[in-house]
Amino acid sequence: MGLFRRRRAAQTPDGVPVSGRQAREAAVEHMAEFVRTRVGVEAYLEPVTNVTQATVVLIATTGEWTRRRVPDERAARAIAKDLGIPVYDVQLTGYPQRMRDWNSRQRARRSS
Repeated sequence: MGLFRRRRAAQTPDGVPVSGRQAREAAVEHMAEFVRTRVGVEAYLEPVTNVTQATVVLIATTGEWTRRRVPDERAARAIAKDLGIPVYDVQLTGYPQRMRDWNSRQRARRSS
């Protein structure tokens, strides 16, 4: 049944274990690359739930987006400040229409 199994550590594609610190650094590097390669990126902070820890969704002006886990709200705000992008609480603002439009275009592209 697996109730007492240990959780497997995150691994690289080569099967090398990844530490928590390495995972955080990789997430920050991914976000920095997203900001460098897109125009008008904004950060949207998603709350902690029973299933997931806090996450940040970065959304470009085209609507393209990426999501990464963060330790907490304070860390998310610090990362956004370091990247020089605005950060919004998604519970207060909701997701921008451009994100929904981009998702719709991607679904239509996959189905055709």
